[in-house]
Amino acid sequence: QVQLQESGPGLVKPSQTLSLTCTVSGGSITTNYIYWSWIRQPPGKGLEWVGSIVYDGSTDYGPSLKSRTSISCDTSKNQFTLQLRSVTPEDTAVYYCARRDSRLGSWTSWGQGTQVTVSS
Repeated sequence: QVQLQESGPGLVKPSQTLSLTCTVSGGSITTNYIYWSWIRQPPGKGLEWVGSIVYDGSTDYGPSLKSRTSISCDTSKNQFTLQLRSVTPEDTAVYYCARRDSRLGSWTSWGQGTQVTVSS
């Protein structure tokens, strides 16, 4: 079974860059039909798709975050990383990495989530 694990700092200062890494085990991030994704949930709000990266390195980001978001992968470590720049307290959320199977049209694996708080 594919497992995902988020890691990174839980506190980030405003205006700085939030950086999180998702480590994938039990599957390769080069699988050609998988979208490796970041999703977040601010307190009291619903899930928000942040962005995804696919096997060929192509990325796509949520409209409201596109200008500040970068997702990259390290195939040697079977990891992918989120960078969210110029953060504000509104970026405080639980951040999840997740695996979407495009063949099935469903989310097949989720990390446990990690709390990130933006505060000075």
